[in-house]
Amino acid sequence: MIKSLVTGGAGFIGSHLVDRLINLGHEVICIDNEFANNELFYWNDKAKNFKADITIYDEIKYLFKSVDYVFHLAAESRIVPAIKNPLKAFEINIMGTSNVLNCSRENNIKRLIYSSTSSGYGLNNIPNIETQSEDCLNPYSVSKIAAEKICKMYSDLYSLPTIILRYFNVYGERAPTKGQYAPVIGIFLRQKNEGQKLTIFGDGEQMRDFVYVGDVVEANIIAATKELDRKFFGQIFNVGSGENISIKKIAKMIKDDFEYLPERQAESKATLADIRKIQQALGWHPKMEIKNWISKYAN
Repeated sequence: MIKSLVTGGAGFIGSHLVDRLINLGHEVICIDNEFANNELFYWNDKAKNFKADITIYDEIKYLFKSVDYVFHLAAESRIVPAIKNPLKAFEINIMGTSNVLNCSRENNIKRLIYSSTSSGYGLNNIPNIETQSEDCLNPYSVSKIAAEKICKMYSDLYSLPTIILRYFNVYGERAPTKGQYAPVIGIFLRQKNEGQKLTIFGDGEQMRDFVYVGDVVEANIIAATKELDRKFFGQIFNVGSGENISIKKIAKMIKDDFEYLPERQAESKATLADIRKIQQALGWHPKMEIKNWISKYAN
């Protein structure tokens, strides 16, 4: 039986990945310390679940024994909390990732898939393509991009097969809705359900590339299991829809009653994934359109 390990496996994206791997017949080890400020965590009782901290090497190293694939999603994944506490973001995203990589190297993992972020593109012109230089605007993006470079180093120096997936704005079932730092669609849906006005930061004209969580899960599985030329190890692949839409337009799809709040600092005005590389190398294509998902779940 294939054995897969998922860090951050009780969170939004990670829990969907755990479920999918189990449905595919994998034995799954799930690591999560419930650090994220989520209202719910999703532990699949068919997985082997461990409430452990990736920043503590001795707490996780034994869990990697005889594992085939590692999916590393655990992170400080929100921009504003990272700005408020950069040292914690660096500890989790850089040192935590280094621990996961070294545990994988010591146990001869077949492939490690690292979940990164499009926020590393910063204020670059769109569409965002993997060959653009980084433009990190905050501690979150700095720490995630630094971890990308560590992944590449482990591939180049230690021959550990790694693939780096840069997610754009992920949405879908189980997205956090608690607090102002949750993903915007989750916040909008909670506000609608509670009879509140939708809150838009800035003018709402920020353009974002939204990608469905189920499509993100499939990108992870393909990246882990597809036979690949070694030249792709340590490389970056965008995971987005290839289209973008304004925050205001998203809000109007959900509820035409909103108010504006001051613009957030250290965020880009527009993101748009160039997804040609992942389409050509991995054969991955996004399937869900955001308007279809919202029409199904907004009510």
